[in-house]
Amino acid sequence: MTDDATSQRSFRDLLHAQRVWDTDLPAFDPEAAPPAPLALFHAWFAEAVAAGQPEPHAMTLATADAEGLPDVRTLLLHDADERGWHFASHATSAKGRQLAARPHAALGFYWPAQGRQVRVRGPVVRCTPAESHADLHARSTGALAAALTGAQSAVVGSVAELHRTADAAWDRAVAEPDAEAPTWTRYVVEPAEVEFFQGDARRRHIRLRYRRDVGEGNGDWARELLWP
Repeated sequence: MTDDATSQRSFRDLLHAQRVWDTDLPAFDPEAAPPAPLALFHAWFAEAVAAGQPEPHAMTLATADAEGLPDVRTLLLHDADERGWHFASHATSAKGRQLAARPHAALGFYWPAQGRQVRVRGPVVRCTPAESHADLHARSTGALAAALTGAQSAVVGSVAELHRTADAAWDRAVAEPDAEAPTWTRYVVEPAEVEFFQGDARRRHIRLRYRRDVGEGNGDWARELLWP
């Protein structure tokens, strides 16, 4: 057997040996769910924190490029309110350019400590410059330094160049805590659909989807159970 074949077999053995949800999972009664998804998201987020889920505010963001090809990355949730789910990035980054051309996105949260997922889909809107400025300066020195470092998603010549630029940005962030990052932009995903997934050890997963009832024009939500 070749080294490549041995490596591939070792990987598959390791992969197939993994297990999920080796813990007691919470029950979820969809009949008792609130009429709109935001309250349920807030409750599940608090329960994920209480369960010790690392980085429960981490989420995947999926966008599409100019050709309609999908792209995905992990970033942090900045808020979830009646407007939608908030995040921020540079308008000149890959995701910023993609959202400018195709202003729709999907978000995914996974909280394995409780066997739960939340998916959000909808149009994306840019917040005002004042909101984007406030977003940046409400965060840590490191976050500001990162926003001041280079052109996000652009090619960098070397690790040494990255370190030099990042160190200079850190020094500036410390010296100028109100420094501007003009391209920093806060975005909101306005939910058209929100799905809550509760895993079950016997694979009797519960999937509850909220969908905007646009037909009535009243902004109410329709709820429906989905087969897992």
